[in-house]
Amino acid sequence: MKEKLQEIKKRALEDILELKTLDELEKFRIKFLGKKGELTLVLRDMGKLSKEERPVVGQIANDIRQEIEKKLLEIKTELINKAKREKIEEEKIDITIDTDEIMVGHRHPLLKTIDELEDLFISMGFTVVEGPEIETVKNNFDALNSPENHPSRDLSDTFYLNDELLLRTHTSPVQIRAMKEMGAPLKIISAGRTFRFDDVDDTHSPMFHQLEGLVIGENISMANLIHTLDIFIKELFGKDMETRYRPHHFPFTEPSAEVDVSCIKCRGEGCEECSFTGWSMELLGCGMVHPKVLENCGIDSEKYTGFAFGMGIDRITMVKYGIDDIRLLFENDMRFLKQF
Repeated sequence: MKEKLQEIKKRALEDILELKTLDELEKFRIKFLGKKGELTLVLRDMGKLSKEERPVVGQIANDIRQEIEKKLLEIKTELINKAKREKIEEEKIDITIDTDEIMVGHRHPLLKTIDELEDLFISMGFTVVEGPEIETVKNNFDALNSPENHPSRDLSDTFYLNDELLLRTHTSPVQIRAMKEMGAPLKIISAGRTFRFDDVDDTHSPMFHQLEGLVIGENISMANLIHTLDIFIKELFGKDMETRYRPHHFPFTEPSAEVDVSCIKCRGEGCEECSFTGWSMELLGCGMVHPKVLENCGIDSEKYTGFAFGMGIDRITMVKYGIDDIRLLFENDMRFLKQF
């Protein structure tokens, strides 16, 4: 049996030198050291030996196993290191070679406008707040003093999820949440996506973006509102821009107004762009917060007053960049986006 063990050792140490891959290494290990390997099968016959021979043969077999395992580990380490070196060589990048031009992206014109608007209002002391796009009917309509028969509540105008939830039709519910959570005084803006049923054309989309502002405090007046918006418009479009306030009606403000700005192209002189009126289309809506809205949010309307305003970011983006079709903002056409 000693001779058989030595013969296995000699053959194993010779064969191991021929191994070229880790798969061959594993097959070799199973062949000699596995449960049915050659060395294991020889040791099963140790029961035939005398008591004196068993420990001697057992020691020889153990030494042979250790020697083979040691050599296996050496070969395995060499093969792994060789594979790493080959992989590094194959995957090496030559940084000196010419490459195709890499296209670097940039902010979408809508996002650029949102960033600019938020930065402008932050410089005026406003805080940016956010709210969910899925809103409750209570926050979207009821708390904003919207009457039960208001057209915007119709199923044909608003995307309802169920009787209590809907896709917000404006960002005003963010103001409701802020008033309920923060109370007064308050000076915030909120921007985001809003949703209303609308046929898609060059100026309408069922999904659009709004930015709304809210100021609540003591002795806040319409004069504060006009002054704030005039500063905003001149900072956004230029110092020579003029504003025009027209009476309007919103259920959540009283009094209310719509704001026009002088034509971006002719600066009020009159041109084809503005039909020779000198004025661009209506830019935003505004007004003094209705006392009932304040009370709905737990704010004392006898002590506090406030003003609110809201504008379509898509419309401002179109005016600012001279875009004549709102669909271009959402179609992801690279020919259009590369211009910005």
